[in-house]
Amino acid sequence: MNKVKVISENEVQEIMKGHWAEGLDVIKESFIAREKERVILPEKTSQIFDKESSNRINCMPSTLIDEKICGVKWVSVFPTNYKKNIENVSGVTIISEIETGKPISIMSSTWLTKYRTAGVAVLASKYLSIENNSSIGFIGAGEEAKMHFELFKLIYPDIKVCRVSSRTEKTCEKFIDDFSIEYPDLKFINCGNDFEKAIKGSDVIVTAISGQEPVLKADWIDQANFYVHVGGYEDEYKVALMSSKIVCDEWQAVKHRGSQTLSKMYRDGIIDDSNIYADLSEIIVGNKSGRTSDDSLIYFNSVGMSYVDVLLAKFVYDNSKDIGKVLYL
Repeated sequence: MNKVKVISENEVQEIMKGHWAEGLDVIKESFIAREKERVILPEKTSQIFDKESSNRINCMPSTLIDEKICGVKWVSVFPTNYKKNIENVSGVTIISEIETGKPISIMSSTWLTKYRTAGVAVLASKYLSIENNSSIGFIGAGEEAKMHFELFKLIYPDIKVCRVSSRTEKTCEKFIDDFSIEYPDLKFINCGNDFEKAIKGSDVIVTAISGQEPVLKADWIDQANFYVHVGGYEDEYKVALMSSKIVCDEWQAVKHRGSQTLSKMYRDGIIDDSNIYADLSEIIVGNKSGRTSDDSLIYFNSVGMSYVDVLLAKFVYDNSKDIGKVLYL
C-alpha cells in the first residue's frame, strides 16, 4: 500500500502561517524553472458550463523536473457563486513524486489558489512597480481582494491608504472590519460602489471581481503605476492601450482564455503578440528589463499556471510534519 497525506483547507492555512514571504520565493522558483525549460506543461483542460458567466472546472497538470514532482490541480471557477454568498474558486491538488510515480499528497487548494494568485501579482510588482507605494485601491472586496491586500502590505509596509470598493457597501465594511485592528497605521476608505473613488489617487490598483464587464475606466487612472488584473473581463480596452508595458504570467495561456480582457482584445484584433512586452519569467531571470521609469502604468495579467500551484503544494507538503491525515491506498 502507498502512504498518502491528506491535508485539509484549515491545515493548509496552519502550515502556511509564518511562511507567506517564503512562499513568494517558491513562486519565484517555479517561474525560473519554467524559463529554464525545466517544466513539463500539458495543456489545461477546461470544461465550461455557462459561456456567459464562464462557470467552469479546470484540470491543470504540470511537472517540475528538478524538484521531482508531478501534480494536477482540479479547480472550479464559478463567478455566479457571489449571488449565493459562497466563494467562486475551490479545488484540490494531487502531487506525486516522479522516481516511482507514487502519489504522496492530496490537499485542498482553495486557500492556496488565493495565495498563489495574489502572490504572483506581488512578485510581479517587485519588478514592475515603483519601490515606495503608499496607497492601494480595490474594485472588489472579497476573499481574493483581501489576500492581495495582505501580501501587498507585507511587501510594501509603507502603504498607508487603502481604498476599497465593491458592489455593496456592506462588503466594503466587512473588508475594513477584518483589517482595521490588525493594521492601525492604515487609513481605510470605504468607497462603496463608487469604483472611481477607489481608483483615483491610488499607486497600485487591483480589480478582484467575478463579473464580466469593464468596470475599470481608463480616465480614472491618474496616479497608478501598477495595475493588477485578477479575473476576467473587468477593465475597458483603453486601460491596456494606455499602459507602457503589458506583462503576463504567460501570454500564450492568457490569449486563449476567452473571458479575460486581453484575450478579448486579441480575438477582436485590437492587440497581437507584439503588444505584449514579456512573460513574468523572462523578467525574473533578467532576459528582459522590468520597470525603467517611475511615471508610467504597467499592466499585469495572470491566468494562473499549474506549475506554480504544484510547487506551492510541494512546499506545503514538505512543511506539514505531523499535520494532515495519512491514508494507505
